[in-house]
Amino acid sequence: MTQPKIHPTALVDVSAEIDSSVEIGAYSIIGPNVKIASGNRIGSHVVIKGPTTIGRDNQIFQFSSLGEAPQDKKYRDEPTQLIIGERNTIREFCTFNRGTIQDKGITSIGNDNWIMAYVHIAHDCQVGNNTILANNSSLAGHVDMNDYAILGGFTLVHQFCKIGSHVITAVGSVVFKDIPPYVTAAGYDAKPHGINSEGLKRRGFSPEAMLQIKRAYKALYRNGLTLEEAKQEIAKQHVDCPELGILVDFLNHTTRGIVR
Repeated sequence: MTQPKIHPTALVDVSAEIDSSVEIGAYSIIGPNVKIASGNRIGSHVVIKGPTTIGRDNQIFQFSSLGEAPQDKKYRDEPTQLIIGERNTIREFCTFNRGTIQDKGITSIGNDNWIMAYVHIAHDCQVGNNTILANNSSLAGHVDMNDYAILGGFTLVHQFCKIGSHVITAVGSVVFKDIPPYVTAAGYDAKPHGINSEGLKRRGFSPEAMLQIKRAYKALYRNGLTLEEAKQEIAKQHVDCPELGILVDFLNHTTRGIVR
């Protein structure tokens, strides 16, 4: 059986489950209750503590800390988890913490995410697929970040916020409320600035769908409607535009209120 390509200076707990194709760089530390699937490349000076499960084909750069205890004063060493999916790029000095028993007990990162240097993902966050977190962006605890969302560099997201699919934030944004799908947000605190037109074009949205999304944005932010009135208007548009389904669902489940 082929052995993992582990540098002789790395420290790997005997109970860690590591596929034979995994590469682990110099001075990295892999603790107990860690499972690492095939195709992962782990750089030097990386620390991974368990319980943590890492799917296939991720690249983890040097000096990242994954699966450390949550930064929560209520934490009492409960066996909570970090789960990372497949084909993620995790750059230098990232910190991902495990969950807490006050929530799902799991911090979850999906597939195909591009996570740049110095990103912090706190306890109980749920990050979807195909997201981008630029340098120094941070998620406080209990944040949901949905598919294809992009956080500009130094974006800070308050605890319990939700970031909708296809959202993009400007550099240095501070997010205190939920950002609905398709919205561009910027500022301190973050405010809506139209829809993410360029991102939608790149992902193949039709001109007709984009027109309907712009109409929904106007109903939400430009037409002087209350939130309940806007939700009713967007629900009507959804009949002819399935792409608005995620917006309708998001607005029906916001708990912190949306950026306005």
